[in-house]
Amino acid sequence: MGFFSFFSKEKKETLDKGLSKTKESVFGKIARAVAGKSKVDDEVLDNLEEVLITSDVGVETTLKIIERIEKRVATDKYMNASELNHILRDEIASLLTENHSNDVNDFEDPITKKPYVIMVVGVNGVGKTTTIGKLAYQFKKAGKRVYLGAADTFRAAAVEQLLIWGERVGVPVIKQKMGSDPASVAFDTLSSAVANDADVVIIDTAGRLHNKVGLMNELTKIKNVMKKVVPDAPDEVLLVLDGSTGQNAFEQAKQFTHATEVTAMAVTKLDGTAKGGVVIGISDQFKIPVKYIGLGEGIEDLQVFRKKEFVESLFGESK
Repeated sequence: MGFFSFFSKEKKETLDKGLSKTKESVFGKIARAVAGKSKVDDEVLDNLEEVLITSDVGVETTLKIIERIEKRVATDKYMNASELNHILRDEIASLLTENHSNDVNDFEDPITKKPYVIMVVGVNGVGKTTTIGKLAYQFKKAGKRVYLGAADTFRAAAVEQLLIWGERVGVPVIKQKMGSDPASVAFDTLSSAVANDADVVIIDTAGRLHNKVGLMNELTKIKNVMKKVVPDAPDEVLLVLDGSTGQNAFEQAKQFTHATEVTAMAVTKLDGTAKGGVVIGISDQFKIPVKYIGLGEGIEDLQVFRKKEFVESLFGESK
């Protein structure tokens, strides 16, 4: 069985529970948008546009969705407003699939080489270190030998948190003293991983202000130093975003994609928030796969972002 490959009943229940507040919020707003309406007219579409924007889907993505629905309405003059939920689900699913038809979200096993090196970036407080710990757990559960690198050397709490996760999961964590050169930590981590035949290496990086020019230089230096040990490293640059911050997550994504070559994203803290629509906008706007979503504090509550299951959980399964 490939890593993360089987979408079990338990995972579906976790997804449904994690998106419940977003679902309730969106459905409530849609119900008010179509109240008393017998057909989809301009007023309904204007109301729906407001619903999507206030659900943190984002303006550009919202306009795309509205345009697609307008075309559907033009084709079927007698479309009932009560069908709007099904239409919305279908068009969002189509939009996400078209944008990332060749992405790697539904992979069977992500390990394409040894060691597979993941550099994790993101500001403090988004759940970066927790996401690393949960990823390490999932990789180890799949039978992989995992090494973690504590290259966020500017915060003692970050190193300590990673050490706790390493102990909890049962994987080694390579660290140096506080204030050490992050690139040096990354070098040591990869050297140890190669010497011990590791399958996966995950490097934590400092989550300081994302709009500082120094961040770009620091991340570039880490990448260059890693290449001295593993020429193609990193295989993946994973940006972690806090979904509960809504539009602020968009801004962070813009800053980090300008600062470094982000190849995948993880959107965390979707449980307990009504801002789950941000995943749709981020997935659409940045043309970078949303690879993982965080749906709770449990060690199993990090899932691969499966577009079909996500949309079905949010809007109901297609009939």
